[in-house]
Amino acid sequence: MSNIPFQTIDWNSVEKIEYKGETGIAIWQTVQLNGLRVRIVEYSNGYLADHWCNKGHIVYCLDGDFVSELWTGEKIKLSKGETYIVSDELSSHRSSSEKGVKLLIIDGDFLK
Repeated sequence: MSNIPFQTIDWNSVEKIEYKGETGIAIWQTVQLNGLRVRIVEYSNGYLADHWCNKGHIVYCLDGDFVSELWTGEKIKLSKGETYIVSDELSSHRSSSEKGVKLLIIDGDFLK
């Protein structure tokens, strides 16, 4: 990862892109820097991801709650103010949310 100069992000000006889940939708606002991706992601009521993810993330729950289901069957619920961290290829996981959630998600080369 290269050096990133001081900068601010005005999330009000970052485009919102909608992705369909197996059920519900996810809305992503993404800022892509060299070797670093920062996102605000909102899951709708009844959201279930349409795929299993092996990528590493730092996920901070800004509002609401969601469940991270691991490939092993274990389910971990996170609520506002909680975080999970995992490196690339260390866990196959997918997210769901009954009532919707807003997340800050950071991933990049440093999690390899």
